[in-house]
Amino acid sequence: MGRKGISALFFPSSKTLNSSPSFPSTHISSSPSHTFSESIMEENVENAESIITKWDPDSSSNTKFSYLFQQDRREATDFLKSVKDLHRAMHFLVSENSTSDKLVLAQKLMQMAIKRLEKEFYQILSANRDQLHPESVSGGSKSSNPDDGEDAKLEKAGQSITEVERSSALAMADLKAIAECMIGSGYGNECVKIYKLIRKSIVDEGLHLLRIKRLRSSQVHKMNWEVLEQMIKNWLNVVKIAVKTLFAGEKVLCNHVFPVSKTIRESCFAEITREGALNLFMFPELVSKYKKSPERIFRFMELHGALSKLWPETESIFDFESTSRIKLQALTSLRKLSHSVCIILSDFQSSIQKDSSRTLVTGGGIHPLTESSMSYLSSLAEYSETLSDIVAECPFPGNSSPFPESYTIDRSKPAASVHLAWLILVLLCKLDRKAGLYKDVALAYLFLTNNLQFIVEKVRTSPLKELLGEEWVCRHTKKVKLYALSYELQAWNKVLTSLPGESSSAMSPEELKDCFRRFNATFEEAYQKQTTWIVPNRKLRDELKVSIARKLVPMYKEFYEAHLGDLVGEKNLEVLVRIGPDDLGNYLSDLFHGTPFSSSFSSSSSFNS
Repeated sequence: MGRKGISALFFPSSKTLNSSPSFPSTHISSSPSHTFSESIMEENVENAESIITKWDPDSSSNTKFSYLFQQDRREATDFLKSVKDLHRAMHFLVSENSTSDKLVLAQKLMQMAIKRLEKEFYQILSANRDQLHPESVSGGSKSSNPDDGEDAKLEKAGQSITEVERSSALAMADLKAIAECMIGSGYGNECVKIYKLIRKSIVDEGLHLLRIKRLRSSQVHKMNWEVLEQMIKNWLNVVKIAVKTLFAGEKVLCNHVFPVSKTIRESCFAEITREGALNLFMFPELVSKYKKSPERIFRFMELHGALSKLWPETESIFDFESTSRIKLQALTSLRKLSHSVCIILSDFQSSIQKDSSRTLVTGGGIHPLTESSMSYLSSLAEYSETLSDIVAECPFPGNSSPFPESYTIDRSKPAASVHLAWLILVLLCKLDRKAGLYKDVALAYLFLTNNLQFIVEKVRTSPLKELLGEEWVCRHTKKVKLYALSYELQAWNKVLTSLPGESSSAMSPEELKDCFRRFNATFEEAYQKQTTWIVPNRKLRDELKVSIARKLVPMYKEFYEAHLGDLVGEKNLEVLVRIGPDDLGNYLSDLFHGTPFSSSFSSSSSFNS
């Protein structure tokens, strides 16, 4: 260390980090008390000389290669006390007797002592990289008071469970003691420079091990999604460690080592963590700028959710003015991710509305748009908390209140509930238009029945149920039944009206034969068509068959049993009356499986029997 002028040495410039209280410069006149005070101070210089010269790092003795705080902790304490006494003596002498020979000696001793303390400070930081790893610091020392004395720290260390914790506490106590001594002696800059150098390398190494690095937007833009997705997964796995362990631990250590100065604590922590923290929190923003597609929304929401959950810790850890840029970056990433999610949701809605496929689903089954959309929406519902936070800021496209007046929605529910209900309504409107492509009205209603049933079942058996609620499920279940009823009326009304009802008692044999012929023809037509139609949901399929049978079988059975005897003796009666009441159930069981008509309407088994 180069020599300094006496004034510069004793009174560091304003740029020097020194938070210790200055000693009062009391003027002492020429008096016996003045002589006594000066003698005391000169004695302090002489006492300091023996221990400081013993540990002179430039001497040729063995102490040149030894470390004071490793050799003798009691002597280390005495060394620090001697430096403080020396500084006090220098402060007195420069005020009262600036030409004293003892002052020149004190200057040399102070330079020697500071050089030793720099060496000790550097060695403790370097040798205890593992013990002072933020994980051990944040876990083992977070609750300790930064103002506790060294003895309290040593006592706490002796009660620690593991050797790592004991070593960590000892090292932290030594660093604190050296830092206080150097800062109090006017050498805060030298102390802080060493601290920043070592601790930043440790934090940077920790982030490197977590595979956090600086990326440019152009680099991310050129990546394959598979590569970027792996980086996202890694980030999600390590961000909690980086914030709660690495950065939190570093702040704990800064607070402990530099309790005497908020300015120094802030300066050290900001310079050590700023670059790494910005790289960490900038990554989600870079991802948010990547090309949008529906399936990527889930990774965006995972990034948003992780950042949101860590925001309280982030805000608390980086609470200095000098680290406000880090918090701003985290908030920027949250905002950019939200914007990207809103864009993807808007694009998803548009993709439903703009679906121009006119290909009819065979047999009125589930439309691919229904399957893909509901699969997507049920997956979105798994991120309900994050989704609600995001879509609360997403305006509905083109209208602040998109729901029709007849459509009730509980707006007290989370924002995700309202938005997903809206997207399902958009899907239902599109399906209604696709149903209009069917030329057969009955098949159109069956298509709507199938697709709405699929939607309701998907809601009922997924996280959508909790978001949309039981009332939504009940309301749309009723609508399924209304669609099913409309299907039955359109598909079977012609068959049902072919039977005469109560007025059949006065019918002539020819009229009876015409009734049987009409029934045979209309039933066979309905049967042939509807065996090719499909109802994928087994429960719905059975319910439809039962409902049709309850309407059709009793009417036909009553007519059959009342008038079959009136036609006995008629030529080709087995052709005229081909279907018996018991056969209807068998025929109806063939419906809705999507298999072409193959049954033969030969003479009924019941008639032949």
